[in-house]
Amino acid sequence: LLLELSALSRSPQSPRRRGLLAACVRFRPSVLRLLLVFPAPTSALPSRMEEPLRYKFGPYKIDAREVFHATPLTYAMVNLRPLLPGHVLVCPKREVKRFADLSSDETSDLWVTAKEVGAKLEQYHKASSITFAIQDGPQAGQTVAHVHIHVIPRKKGDFEKNDEIYDAIDVKEKEMKEKLDLDVERKDRSMEEMAHEATEYRALFS
Repeated sequence: LLLELSALSRSPQSPRRRGLLAACVRFRPSVLRLLLVFPAPTSALPSRMEEPLRYKFGPYKIDAREVFHATPLTYAMVNLRPLLPGHVLVCPKREVKRFADLSSDETSDLWVTAKEVGAKLEQYHKASSITFAIQDGPQAGQTVAHVHIHVIPRKKGDFEKNDEIYDAIDVKEKEMKEKLDLDVERKDRSMEEMAHEATEYRALFS
């Protein structure tokens, strides 16, 4: 009885709660006194934080397990088909198609987050450089209409010619959109694999 009353304490006008209180007054005054002394335990109450978080990437829903860092305006997620180890995407939480449509606060937060993510992943992967890339619009190679920054840790010799990475990013964008196996050496990764990587990266920000 006490536990049920505690759980209903956030709904003082609930008919069920009023009935239980009346029963307490009639039969168990001591129970009512205990209820007034001890507030409802938070574990007995539902919390919005317990709800699974969902992120949008254009028309796609992103599982929260793929996201390893987030601010009020921005999130960073692991990549379905990374070009190189540590290749991730940093995106505004609001679905924005073009870079010019971002607010000033979103623009600032997006780049500050990309900088922080790049620095941590460069160190984590023992890289020596970082490529930051945005494809702003379809003619620039953007296939998912949601602003995003490619953050890619770089090492000497990872591409024979450095500019080849931009062609590879274009291919990556098409794969992400069409989900085609355009490169036999890069397959879609399982959710378990991506979640494991995100967990490792998440620890870098704790």
